[in-house]
Amino acid sequence: MNPTLFHAPNSRSGAARILLEELGAPYDLHVLNLKKNEQRAPEYLAINPMGKVPAIRHGDALVTEQPAVFIYLADLFPQAGLAPALGDPLRGPYLRWLAFYGSSFEPAITDLAMKREPTPPMMCPYGDFDTMLATLTAQLRAGPYLLGERFSAADVLWGISLGWATMFKLVPELPEIMAYIDRVSSRPAARRAAEADALLAAAQG
Repeated sequence: MNPTLFHAPNSRSGAARILLEELGAPYDLHVLNLKKNEQRAPEYLAINPMGKVPAIRHGDALVTEQPAVFIYLADLFPQAGLAPALGDPLRGPYLRWLAFYGSSFEPAITDLAMKREPTPPMMCPYGDFDTMLATLTAQLRAGPYLLGERFSAADVLWGISLGWATMFKLVPELPEIMAYIDRVSSRPAARRAAEADALLAAAQG
């Protein structure tokens, strides 16, 4: 049974589509038009009450939240080798970076984008922005990927997300960040998905 990706062009779900291309996985696409607020329609809220993409439906399983979608898909297609298996010493670091994205990076750049006053570090899920960014850039400098020489699903999530974050000036265009973005976004799977999404976006006006 193919997983179905609930997807909208020019949204967070673009990275999930790239992951499916990297996995070489058969999948079905359910396209939403965010300009028409289709993500707020009752039919989609039954899939994800938050009204966000991506979401995955696979048989009776529904998966939402970007890191969870990535964990599920990469484990669903282990033959692609994009997720270290249980017992692999890289499994812990792999899960760490997927969780770090949702628990630290996204809240930090959202606070920055909204120009919110910093929360005291002890009350803030990511501590402080500078420490969050320094933690990430130190790992990227050790690269070429988050797990060293091994490319994983975590790199798809981070490479594409950092591309958006630098575009909107939420993350500085440091050499290690820009080189990492280029390594991920220039891969054939990323190019295929980007070209397909450009067509979808054009069709939606």
